[in-house]
Amino acid sequence: MKRTISEMLGSYENGRLSRRQLVQGLAALAAGSSAAAAPGSTFRSLELNHIAVRVTDIPRSRDFYQKHFGMPMITESAGNCFLGIGPKHFLTLFKGQKGEMDHYCIAIENFRPDPVVEELKRQGLNPRRPDGTNRVYFNDPDGIVVQVSEGNHRP
Repeated sequence: MKRTISEMLGSYENGRLSRRQLVQGLAALAAGSSAAAAPGSTFRSLELNHIAVRVTDIPRSRDFYQKHFGMPMITESAGNCFLGIGPKHFLTLFKGQKGEMDHYCIAIENFRPDPVVEELKRQGLNPRRPDGTNRVYFNDPDGIVVQVSEGNHRP
């Protein structure tokens, strides 16, 4: 977790995350590290699975994260790059017009896409599940995209 926080702070200091995005990311980390779910919560978070950011130059950003944080390559294509953070987590770099947060992913207990989508709808949210995937996305109150997944979600 220390490494993830350090990376988030570095992204904030280098202008790749706004203050709001930093605070929300840290809040997500804190929520994922609690031993029990908060009373009345919809799901029980297990961990922060990954953070996805948009970058203007994937090779430049990949080289930066590998040089300064030793992140090994998981997979790479023309439009994205996945870098490992420890044995279970990763950072995703997507090609974009400007550097910004794309989404973050919280692994939840007992993740099953269909029941998760139904519960999010019941809670008044607007979940999105791309056809043929087990990925579920929705927006937080500030419009930041949140993904929920199983604990071992990998690219």
